[in-house]
Amino acid sequence: MNPFVYLVQTAFDLYIMVVLLRVWLQWSRADFYNPFSQFIVKATQPIVAPLRRVIPSIGSLDMATVLFAYVLCVAKFLIIISISSGGVIFEPSFLFLGLLALLKAAGSLLFWVLLIRAILSWVSQGRSPMEYVMYQLTEPLMAPVRRILPAMGGLDLSILVIFIALQFANYAMGSVVGNVWYML
Repeated sequence: MNPFVYLVQTAFDLYIMVVLLRVWLQWSRADFYNPFSQFIVKATQPIVAPLRRVIPSIGSLDMATVLFAYVLCVAKFLIIISISSGGVIFEPSFLFLGLLALLKAAGSLLFWVLLIRAILSWVSQGRSPMEYVMYQLTEPLMAPVRRILPAMGGLDLSILVIFIALQFANYAMGSVVGNVWYML
């Protein structure tokens, strides 16, 4: 693998997660004045602010930010192919691959946020501002699972159930889309 491809892919993937995190923060109505939320807003505001003037939101879903994340996914493929082949090549399939990459990035973001929340619950005393935002993001997903699962003596298995569901969805998409899913 070309080391420049690795750098470009990593940089794009991290920033796509930051952009998707902004969408998720707005959708879940997380604390806007939290330092973590402020970092996410400041990292995305220069590009998202002008787009929000043109592209309206649908309910609580910020479509301008979602479109920006999608464009980043397509741009990632364009840049990686241009580095690999030595020239800029655009194929219509990049639009579909960008949509799949956006979906996979959302699942990956969910995984990492849940993992961070689980680790913070072990080491933090509940006073961390980041832990509060992670709670606001993940509690709408975990509460329904917690209502179904019985209490296990202080163990919260709802994160484990969601991890299994995410892994199932990952394998299901791999069987539907093919090996391209695992390369995104």
